[in-house]
Amino acid sequence: MDHPEWGGVSVLESADPAAVPAPRAEPEPDSRWARALSGVGYRAPRRTAVDEQLVPPMPDGPGVTPERVAPSPLLARLGIRLPDALWAWLCRWSGWLGPIAVAAFAGVLRFVNLGGPHALIFDETYYAKDAYSLWQVGYETNWSDDANNLITGPNPTVPFRTDPAYIVHPPVGKWIIGLGEQIYGMNPFGWRFMMAVLGTLSVLMLARIGRRLFRSTLLGCVAGLLMSVDGLHFVLSRAAILDLIVMFFFLAAFGLLLIDRDRSRALVAARLEQGLGGEWWHLGWRPYRLAAGVSLGLMMGTKWSGGPAILAFLLLSAFWDSSARRLAGGIRRTPDGRPIGEGGRLLRHAWDFFWSGLTLGLTALATYLVTWTGWIMSSTQPGKGGYFRDWAVQNPGGFGPDWLRSLWHYHYTMWDFHTHLHSPHTYQSNPWSWMVLGRPVSFFYESPKNGQDGCTTSDCAREVLAIGTPLLWWAGIAALLYCLYRWLWRRDWRAAALLSGVAAGYLPWFMYQERTIFLFYAVCFVPFMVLAVTMMIGAMLGPADASPDRRLAGATGAGLLIAAIMWNFLYFYPIYTGQTIPMSDWNGRMWLSTWI
Repeated sequence: MDHPEWGGVSVLESADPAAVPAPRAEPEPDSRWARALSGVGYRAPRRTAVDEQLVPPMPDGPGVTPERVAPSPLLARLGIRLPDALWAWLCRWSGWLGPIAVAAFAGVLRFVNLGGPHALIFDETYYAKDAYSLWQVGYETNWSDDANNLITGPNPTVPFRTDPAYIVHPPVGKWIIGLGEQIYGMNPFGWRFMMAVLGTLSVLMLARIGRRLFRSTLLGCVAGLLMSVDGLHFVLSRAAILDLIVMFFFLAAFGLLLIDRDRSRALVAARLEQGLGGEWWHLGWRPYRLAAGVSLGLMMGTKWSGGPAILAFLLLSAFWDSSARRLAGGIRRTPDGRPIGEGGRLLRHAWDFFWSGLTLGLTALATYLVTWTGWIMSSTQPGKGGYFRDWAVQNPGGFGPDWLRSLWHYHYTMWDFHTHLHSPHTYQSNPWSWMVLGRPVSFFYESPKNGQDGCTTSDCAREVLAIGTPLLWWAGIAALLYCLYRWLWRRDWRAAALLSGVAAGYLPWFMYQERTIFLFYAVCFVPFMVLAVTMMIGAMLGPADASPDRRLAGATGAGLLIAAIMWNFLYFYPIYTGQTIPMSDWNGRMWLSTWI
């Protein structure tokens, strides 16, 4: 459906040259930074009304799409004529129908044969059993050495014990994994069920977030489709490993802050219409920002790698508030119209950062503490409660309640473990190599012989390889560079938001290059990389007022890129899912020697 007034698609017909408007005059740069950039090609964007900048409309949906919609020219060319009422309904609800369809596609991919391989693959050997313990006694326990064989054997049994185990990750992710075990039992499908659910929901969230971010249902669905066929996201949606849960809450927090941004800027626009100016300090009730704080607390309550996201989103949200005030003139003048001095501007900036930290930071911290409730409520008798739960009892004195002192000591030992983890591992990698997929992680590998597990040749391979879809990730490098250009030269807030998400999930690992780290940690910033690729695809499609030839060329290039990425996923599908394939086929998929 065409919405040129909202940035949608329109086709320009030939016109009388006299009727064609002259090229618009480029506005003079209005800042020292813009004037400096103008020497290297910077052009100021077209100016729009303040209210449109504060509250850009969504492309369709209830309350936006009219009751009666003109028939689609594309469907007419194909000879398809839908009833007017049905077509209007489809247009009105396309913002939900499209993302749900993409999420359904992703869900089918993730749930098919979810129980295979029938084994505890890679770190499932820790998290699946820890999750079971949490739901039984509220804290993680030790397991016998033969527990894996007993759980996955022909006559499965669960050799559960109650003595506490030393664990170095917070409990949220394991509580979530354990929910699937409570529903479907202590088996591969049970401990992977919630991962597939979160993987599917994250695709739905990304499609909706992309729609809101780019003001385009089409681009939102493209983003969801691309993440549904990313190999790393796909593999981790089918394995009981914590990093996908970290990604889920990271993405949820970003989406909630995006909604909060739209709501708060709408409030600013409404107050401008009422003539209230920029005298307010409080931008109203912010339930979505508080919900984002809860999501960030749950993210950190899954893995401490969520910590940098709290700082990044705190700053991002504060900058968004300050940007709205600046755009509305709220930091420039007092209610009676007098200019505010530099001190007043700094004071209002400081208020935005303080309020963002108070709402996001404290909410995240409080949520994180709540996630330890099971450990806190366990017994303080030695060997009867969580690991180190009795530490304060054994070491009396100090400030604060016993549970807080014990928890603080436990966190100190966890920090010491994480910062001194240098044990070499076959599949460890350096973060410099992540974007080019230098060293993926083999979660599971077997070499069946002829007649075993469906092998029909002399030698076969069966592997679950945690690696991103190569063409998507390599396109992601170009897309992130494009976002960097959009931020530095065009001051595009969307590009800055995506780069902040990638930076929060990626850059902190460069401080631990000697630590044992793995490529699958990168899944937390995959949604932001996918959104960057989608933004680049939107640029390839071209603006709404581009010529038909330009639109055709852009759509062809974008379509070929998406098709190539989907083919690449299908090509690697057998080594994402542990299918038995001839060894020659397996070798053909090892594009780099470091993948073996």
